[in-house]
Amino acid sequence: MIVDFHTHIFPEKIAVKTIEKLEKIANVNACSDGRESSLIRSMKQAGVDVSVILPVVTSPQQFHSINQFAAQLNETYKGKDVRLLSFGGIHPDTEDYKKDLREIKNLGLQGIKLHPDYQNTFFDDIRYKRILDYASELGLVCVTHAGIDIGYPDNVRCTTASILRVLDEVAPKKLVLAHYGGFRLWEEVLREIAGRDVYLDTAYTADLIADEIFLKILEKHGADKILFATDSPWSGQAESLAHIRRLVGNAEERDQILGINAQKLIQIE
Repeated sequence: MIVDFHTHIFPEKIAVKTIEKLEKIANVNACSDGRESSLIRSMKQAGVDVSVILPVVTSPQQFHSINQFAAQLNETYKGKDVRLLSFGGIHPDTEDYKKDLREIKNLGLQGIKLHPDYQNTFFDDIRYKRILDYASELGLVCVTHAGIDIGYPDNVRCTTASILRVLDEVAPKKLVLAHYGGFRLWEEVLREIAGRDVYLDTAYTADLIADEIFLKILEKHGADKILFATDSPWSGQAESLAHIRRLVGNAEERDQILGINAQKLIQIE
C-alpha cells in the first residue's frame, strides 16, 4: 500500500479560485486544480492507494465547518480501494483548545494539521505547545508545516530552533515535520533534527532537495520515521514517487517510507 501523507483539497465551489489565489501568493504553479476528483485521478494514475488530507484552519470561525467536512469525507471513502483520509484542523486562537481537540477525536479524525505561517503563530508559542501536549494525550497525530513557506519567505515561524524547543519541552508523541523537517533548511535539519524522536514527511522535496542531503538525513534519521508525501496539488504524485524510488535503493527502507510507516501511525480502514 502506498500512502501519500500530505495532500490538500478544497470544496468544489471554491477549489479553482483558491488554487489561483495561492499560486499568485507563492508564485508557483499547481499540478492540479485542488478538487477532490483531480486528486483521485492523480492517485489512480500514480498508483497511490491512500491520500491523507491536511486541512488548514486559518481562523477559529472555520473550525466546525472544516472538521465536519473532514469527517464526512472519511465516511464517504471508508473501505474504498483508492481512498482519501482527512485529518482535522485547529487554530491556536481557539477559546478552548481542549474542547476542540476532543471534538476532533470524537469525529473520528486521527490527527491535526498546524501551519505556523498561515496561522501567524510561531511554532514554539505556548498556544501550540498546549495543543501539541493535549493532542499527544488524546493519541492524535500532529503534522506541522516546517521551514520556509514560499508564500511568506521573510518570516519563518517554524525554525529548527523552535522545533528543538518544542521537542525538549513538550516531547509530542506523534509529531510529523512536513517538508523533510524544514523546507529549504535541510542542512540545519541534518545537523539538529535528524535522529530526534519525530517523523519527517517528504512533501514538496522532489527535485528541490539535493540528493546528497536527502540521503544523509535518511541515514541519520532512519527510514522508520520517514513518510512519503507530496503536498499535492503543489507537487505531482507520480513525480514524487519516482523521486523516492530513484533515491532509496534499499527495498525494505523504500517500502517503509512509501506506506508501512504510515500504516503503523494511523488506522486505514
